[in-house]
Amino acid sequence: MPAKGQDIMATSIFLARLLGPLLLAVGAGILINPKVFQTMASEVVRSVTLVYLFGLVDLAAGLAIVLTHNVWAANWRMLITLLGWLMLIRGAVRIVAPETIMGFAAKVIRNKQLIPVSGVVTGVLGLVFCYFGYVG
Repeated sequence: MPAKGQDIMATSIFLARLLGPLLLAVGAGILINPKVFQTMASEVVRSVTLVYLFGLVDLAAGLAIVLTHNVWAANWRMLITLLGWLMLIRGAVRIVAPETIMGFAAKVIRNKQLIPVSGVVTGVLGLVFCYFGYVG
């Protein structure tokens, strides 16, 4: 039976391998098709049902990450933990206050400068996770 630290490292690598390609693909999609992303985001924030359902998905995914990987070491693994907590919080807020989120998100989506920035940040995070999950 591996030591507890080895179990956590295996979980970190698994989550990096899972999240890395996902975030890399999303980041690339945002950068390659910013108008499509803006259209989809605009459609989502006009639907209280979709905001609520995405909140459920975020809450479940964030909770799954936090329950299996609540690592606060000063290295790349903390990024997974932070992502899990942010997803958990974002999901809870979307469920508890979907209409507030809809108004805030509609304003954010209109800022066309945020779309490429979000694509770059998402893509870089995906690259970091791919590196540590598959190479490092």
